[in-house]
Amino acid sequence: MRAEIKGEGAMRFGTFRAFAGGVLLLGAAGLASGCGLLGSDNSGAVCADTKAAFQQYMTQVRAVSAARPAEWTAPTQQLAGRVGALAAKAEDAKLKSALKDEAARLQAASATIGKGDAAQLDKVMSDTPKRIGAACD
Repeated sequence: MRAEIKGEGAMRFGTFRAFAGGVLLLGAAGLASGCGLLGSDNSGAVCADTKAAFQQYMTQVRAVSAARPAEWTAPTQQLAGRVGALAAKAEDAKLKSALKDEAARLQAASATIGKGDAAQLDKVMSDTPKRIGAACD
C-alpha cells in the first residue's frame, strides 16, 4: 500500500516526526557516544560523521516545502552519497555493512519521495537509529 502525501501539513508532520525522532535516537543509540574511540579503527569518527550528515540533511529538508516533493530528491540523494562514502571509509566490517545498506535504502527512498510518496523515506528514517546505532555500539 502506498502512502500518498495529502498536502504540506501531512508530509511535514509525519516525515519530520520520523526525522526528529530518528536523529535523536541516532545520538542515543551510540552515534553521539564516540563509539569505537577505544578501538584501533575509525568507527568513532565515522559514527560522528554519520550523525552530522543526518543532522545536516534535516536542516536542508526543513527549508524545502512539502508541496514540492521533487525538491526533496536531491538532498536525499546527497545524504545517500555521504552515507555511502562513510561506508567506504569505515574500517569496521559491521559498520561498513550497516552504512552501505542505509545508503542503498536512502537512494531507493529518494526516487519515491520525489513523486510525493513519503512512506519509504519515513521507514528508512525510523529504522536508521536502530540499524546504524547497533553498528556503532
